Amino acid sequence: MTALVIAEHDNAAIKGATLNTVTAAAQCGGEVHVLVAGHNAAAAAQAASQIAGVSKVIHADAEGFAHGLAENVAAQVIALAANYSHILFPATASGKNVAPRVAALLDVAQLSDVTKVVSADTFERPIYAGNAIATVQSGDKVKVITVRTTGFDAAAASGGSAAVESASAVADSGKSTFVGSEIAKSDRPELTAAKIIVSGGRALGSAEKFTEVITPLADKLGAAIGASRAAVDAGYAPNDLQVGQTGKIVAPQLYIAAGISGAIQHLAGMKDSKVIVAINKDPEAPIFSVADYGLEADLFEAVPEITRSA
Repeated sequence: MTALVIAEHDNAAIKGATLNTVTAAAQCGGEVHVLVAGHNAAAAAQAASQIAGVSKVIHADAEGFAHGLAENVAAQVIALAANYSHILFPATASGKNVAPRVAALLDVAQLSDVTKVVSADTFERPIYAGNAIATVQSGDKVKVITVRTTGFDAAAASGGSAAVESASAVADSGKSTFVGSEIAKSDRPELTAAKIIVSGGRALGSAEKFTEVITPLADKLGAAIGASRAAVDAGYAPNDLQVGQTGKIVAPQLYIAAGISGAIQHLAGMKDSKVIVAINKDPEAPIFSVADYGLEADLFEAVPEITRSA
């Protein structure tokens, strides 16, 4: 048995989600290979070869892979699929875009958001917004899996010495083209990789108050900023800050939730955090059921006080 991990990268460096996916792949048994499909991505392929536990890196280089277009990446995976028992993707926007295409082309069932590898053919995944865990067994010859990265420790980014092998790149499908991107730049840590997250909810009341209360504490702690869906829907924060089942799944060392009631969809996105601190004046707020530390207080008084003391 050999597992193939589809690397997420920017053509220069490997993204952190790939490291968690390598750990999941190693637990499937057998060797772990990594596919780096990109354009002028030799540096990313070299970085992948240093990941602990990886025995081979397959580097497919072509202009059609420059922006990770799903049709082209899926075709490259299919070209290699016959050699693998497991094909794993990070459960990120990119992975979720490519994996279903691969599963459909292979005519197999996709195993989504896997959080635990029980055996080579049996896995655990959350259902009902994380309120239940399903144990699923696949009889397919090739298992196509998306990995919830918060369920697995990251493999060491250095210490490995895998061989880098070039593969013939598939032709550009021509089905889609890259038009452009608008990337929000921030000096803060990226939300899904941050060790500390300060999140605000609807109780903040306005975008101005969200910035006035949440930002100083995040600045003091060197933290990323998150938001509940209710806060995003109300326009208090941009949607790329949304934490939850329909937003980003996070598991930082410290998660501070200010004015967040703790709806099921939000808890599904952050309950794996190592330490959860909840600040809410409603003693019945569901967020307290998962919090390690709960502060029943008015966030407009409590958060500034914590900021001053931090």
